[in-house]
Amino acid sequence: MPVRQTLSKPDIQLSYLEWNQGKEPLLLLHGLGDHALVWSSLGDYLAADYHIVAPDMRGHGESSKPIKDYSFESAIADLEALMDHLGWSFAHIVSHSWTGKLAAIWARENPERLRSIILVDPIFIWKMPSFLRVTFPMLYRLLPFLKSMGPFASQEEAEQQAQQLKQYQGWSLLQKQVFQAGIEQKPDGSWGSKFTFAARDRIFDEVMQVPGLTIPLNTPALFVQPEQGLNRQNWQLQPYKAYLKNLRLCQVPGNHWPFLTQPEAFNQTVATFLAEHR
Repeated sequence: MPVRQTLSKPDIQLSYLEWNQGKEPLLLLHGLGDHALVWSSLGDYLAADYHIVAPDMRGHGESSKPIKDYSFESAIADLEALMDHLGWSFAHIVSHSWTGKLAAIWARENPERLRSIILVDPIFIWKMPSFLRVTFPMLYRLLPFLKSMGPFASQEEAEQQAQQLKQYQGWSLLQKQVFQAGIEQKPDGSWGSKFTFAARDRIFDEVMQVPGLTIPLNTPALFVQPEQGLNRQNWQLQPYKAYLKNLRLCQVPGNHWPFLTQPEAFNQTVATFLAEHR
């Protein structure tokens, strides 16, 4: 079982889960609105061979929730500080959705830190046109996974809503644990996500304004493409094929959250790739 740890930085407290059995450094980065526990199946699966750390990114889970600072620069600085704290000079990176873009930016800025990168159904790798910014408030309402933010009148109502969402299809014990760990009762008695609206808004802004892949990268990379994921068209894959010079594509069953909906196949896929690049 992983152990919950906390890194105290001058600006925030960074909470993380740690599996400390193996030696090879492996960093697991969750997507928007999630938290470290989404990686519990993968972490348990790989624990014997890797020293695994899964942080709650700032604004998420048990980590601090600043009002303003959600830049890629600050998020990468958090991860650099975490690696320094652990004594890691490099790590393999598994990143999902929004943090897929973060991993690409990190790889171009400090490539020696990333031994390999696994991009799990990443989103918005390009710089988005500025006119799309006006659509963001509508997007917040339409994106199904953000409906779990609340507010809800009770924990039971929150769980009923969660069971309708794609990341919780099947409502397995793992999915139930992940959902319950990500919500809390608010001071007014309602229930809602530990993920904050400030983090949502500012991360969306950052994703829109900052391009991901801009120069060729030689870092070994695996693009995990779920059969029912977001990246189903060739044009969506073209930026990765163009800039990642050591890229492999691999399809897995499941939707945008294969580590929650089809964890067995996902875990095996990740393990195979990592074993080739240790």
